[in-house]
Amino acid sequence: MSASKLNPEYFVNRELGILAFNRRVLAQAENERVPLLERLKFLCIFSSNMDEFFEVRVAGLKEQIKYNDQHAGADGLSPKQIFAKVSTEAHQLIDYQYQILNDVVLPKLAEQNIRFWRRAFWTDAQREWIRNYFFRELMPILTPIGLDPSHPFPRVLNKSLNFAVELEGKDAFGRNSGVAIVQAPRALPRFVKLPNEIAGCDHGFVFLSSILHAHVNELFSGMQVKGCYQFRVTRDSDLTVDDEDAKDLRQALQGELSHRQYGDGVRLEVADSCPAEMSAFLLGQFGLGQDDLYQVNGIVNLVRLMQIPDWVDRPDLKFPLYSPSTPKEFSKETDLFKVIRKQDVLLHHPFQSFNPVIEFIQQASEDPNVLAIKQTFYRTSADSTLMKSLIEAAKRGKEVTVVVELMARFDEQANITWAAQLESAGAHVVYGVVGHKTHAKMAMVVRREEDKLRRYVHLSTGNYHQSTARLYTDFGLLTCHEEICEDVNDVFAQLTGLGKASKLKHLWQSPFTLHQRLIKAIHNETEIAKSGKKARIIAKMNALLDADVIRALYDASSAGVEIDLIVRGVCALKPGIPNVSENIRVRSIVGRFLEHTRIFYFYNNQEENLYLASADWMYRNFFRRIEVCFPILDAKVKRRVIKEGLEPYLKDNINAWEMLPDSTYKLRPTRKGTAFSAQKFLMMEHGQNLPLEI
Repeated sequence: MSASKLNPEYFVNRELGILAFNRRVLAQAENERVPLLERLKFLCIFSSNMDEFFEVRVAGLKEQIKYNDQHAGADGLSPKQIFAKVSTEAHQLIDYQYQILNDVVLPKLAEQNIRFWRRAFWTDAQREWIRNYFFRELMPILTPIGLDPSHPFPRVLNKSLNFAVELEGKDAFGRNSGVAIVQAPRALPRFVKLPNEIAGCDHGFVFLSSILHAHVNELFSGMQVKGCYQFRVTRDSDLTVDDEDAKDLRQALQGELSHRQYGDGVRLEVADSCPAEMSAFLLGQFGLGQDDLYQVNGIVNLVRLMQIPDWVDRPDLKFPLYSPSTPKEFSKETDLFKVIRKQDVLLHHPFQSFNPVIEFIQQASEDPNVLAIKQTFYRTSADSTLMKSLIEAAKRGKEVTVVVELMARFDEQANITWAAQLESAGAHVVYGVVGHKTHAKMAMVVRREEDKLRRYVHLSTGNYHQSTARLYTDFGLLTCHEEICEDVNDVFAQLTGLGKASKLKHLWQSPFTLHQRLIKAIHNETEIAKSGKKARIIAKMNALLDADVIRALYDASSAGVEIDLIVRGVCALKPGIPNVSENIRVRSIVGRFLEHTRIFYFYNNQEENLYLASADWMYRNFFRRIEVCFPILDAKVKRRVIKEGLEPYLKDNINAWEMLPDSTYKLRPTRKGTAFSAQKFLMMEHGQNLPLEI
């Protein structure tokens, strides 16, 4: 069948694909191979993922429905149809999450003397301590708001914890509204650790919501509290900065950020004890319908439990500590520029340390022979050593140019802050190209050596974020290959100046060449297969959604190309369909680390062309972002990328989920004596023995 004539049934909807990925994340919380406190973390990660899903994807669907947008994507579904399916699936997933929490994780934690005490089980000593805590720490900063004509329903912050209190009686002024709202202070933790002498266990905690429930009557003297119900509203968090009208993008964005906390409501969470009348009242306040109501069996803000593993000193209930190794190229030689002149250096995070990247910029900052440093930033940490080094370099009089992406979702404020500090130090700060997010990960150092200037470059699949570099799998390449460095220089020139896009020698770049070069590479394998020769594609990425790429892959499969896709998140392609995708296999790896590498391999008549990229196979990455895809030219480095980045993931039968033709996923079967985890293999490959299958 021609891919151009494929039915919508051969494409997976994006929103449903995201929920399918979150289901795989949730499965880690019930996976007995995963240490207990890490299972709690996976419940929190699931909650965080779902928060963002509602803030962005569901908010977008609601906006389309609001304006009666009937446009259907390759999957053939309208926004209304997608929302209906998403609502059903999301409700099931969140119910399942609380089932795992209440029936599995909390009981197992209790067995390990880690308890979350509910009000019904407080001892007299606990009750007294909690009462004192309430009057000492909580009551002085609570502001109950009784609803009446002079006290309208308050502006509730996005994802904040609140309580609707049902009252009976009249207050000192004769008012009787029947309802008051109490907002939990954001400055307070959502759970409190009990002193050891009254905890009744090694680690005893009580939820802030339980404390307030027990003493809410103290806030309404002389009135009867008939009920107290926790709730949380999730709001549309997309920013609407008009690229064309904004003369100063940074200033316009700063003005918009303050409104993010008060976007349109998209989801209401309440405790399952909340009566229908109160739920209906709250839904009405936020302009939401019954499909937007999520009644949960527990606290409504599970993300906050992410801190618990840090508060509990139980290494036996956590993943074994892992210290990334130092790349052998830098084990004896501290001069990075000397090493890079000899050879290309591949860095594989988090299995290898991120320090060489930091040292690359630090040495450039301090080296009197370095004249200029250029770097892109999409996401970085609040205490970024890299940013501090760039600031120091600018203060030393070096030409420092930093391309800061202000529109990196949920990191906008941090990037604005860094941009201001860089400018104050004398660095050139630009915000890329209006209408296109700068997602490429590039750093370039220009150094005077004898009678010429030499460029050094770092290219990466991941962000310049020293914290996530310990949690995300990514490849980085340090090189002084003249033509690649020239390509990187040309991309920086596009980002900072004006002019036509130059023809790059090696890099594929969005929005100009990446999509067409990728399609061409897939078509090339298709033609090779048609000639009767071996044809092979292996690709690893975070998401696969672009319809044109999917059609090209279907054509390649029909021609006999063997295709393996390792897609961590949403994949809109369906494998294993007879005469369409029977030569395509799709798997997703969900484990200790977040899989983040983008690797594209094409057999190409034994040439084995291999590329690393900042881009996933999505329309936005191809046409609405600045991305770079760079080849691995050194044969030794290429072999290592294949050995570490592809082959182990094709063997994994511990953390690998196989996608079926109906778009559902199942864990790969593990036969006795054949258990293999790619992430564990790579940790051991880089020098650490581990006792646990992870």
